[in-house]
Amino acid sequence: MKRKTFRWVLLSGILLLVLSACSPGGDPFAADGEGSGYPEKMITIVAPSGAGGGWDLTARSLAKVLAESKLVDQPITVENKPGGGGAVFMAEYATADKNNPYKLFVNSPPLLINNLKKEGNSPYGFRNTTPLAQLTRDYGAIVVQKNSKYRDIRSLIDDLKKNPQQVTLAGGSAPGSMDHLIAVLPAYQSGIDPKKLKYVSYDGGGEAMAALLGGNADAIATDASAVMEYVKAGKVRVLAVTSPERIGGALKDVPTLKEKGIDAEFTIWRGVFGPEQMPDEVKQYWDEKLKLMVDSKEWEKELEKNNWESEYRNSRDFAAFLEEQEKQIREMLESMGMAK
Repeated sequence: MKRKTFRWVLLSGILLLVLSACSPGGDPFAADGEGSGYPEKMITIVAPSGAGGGWDLTARSLAKVLAESKLVDQPITVENKPGGGGAVFMAEYATADKNNPYKLFVNSPPLLINNLKKEGNSPYGFRNTTPLAQLTRDYGAIVVQKNSKYRDIRSLIDDLKKNPQQVTLAGGSAPGSMDHLIAVLPAYQSGIDPKKLKYVSYDGGGEAMAALLGGNADAIATDASAVMEYVKAGKVRVLAVTSPERIGGALKDVPTLKEKGIDAEFTIWRGVFGPEQMPDEVKQYWDEKLKLMVDSKEWEKELEKNNWESEYRNSRDFAAFLEEQEKQIREMLESMGMAK
């Protein structure tokens, strides 16, 4: 009798475990990292933009290297989700995919800017994600024509102080966006009211550069990496960069803002993010894999091919850095009257 009772209890326990595992009420996105064999299916990396831009190139390089180096043994696909400078994608991701560890995305400072600015505001920011790693860095550059009367950043600042509306600053992004912030940063740090400055926005860095070369702008703000070819061709002069130290290559002789007594810097980072409700085990999985990736020869080749500078921060350090840059961006937008 005792033996039959024991068998019945054992079989009941096994049946209960099976039914629990097969229960249809579970979370379809649930994952427990290494312990459950994550990843068990295809991973998607989203570039919240059209093809060919910085986010798209970063997402494709990331997917390529993770596959080539065999760090991830599941297929990886890249999707483009353009719209609103990333805001359209974030609205979907922060709600429908908030616990989907199989969908990651790449971004840069607009993730913070879109959440903080008044016009075209996105209710979602980096706190609605799990920051996984910073991968690259770039810096802003203040650029003029080669034959411009402005020989250094101080001469430009002097004119902006005398008559700000007589100097046209331009950039390849909308008012309140990244190029605008970089354009007014030196003036703001020099005590000039950013609201008095004249900023003209163009649809992309290429159009802003064309406006500069065509005499329709006195100075433009752009990515330092994007201007190197124009410097080599002798078409432009870079007055200053927003880096903490001088940049090498074609910009090795260009001073930083700090060298010119302007206490300011701004990093244009690119990084990878996961959903807000990513399990700790999956977060740890990506911490390990992304660190191995940035140390790989395959990633080194991608950096060289795209003229990117490597700057790696793990999940914890990246989140702390984003907190600090958010403060800087909020302060700038408030000074411009563009904060929400």
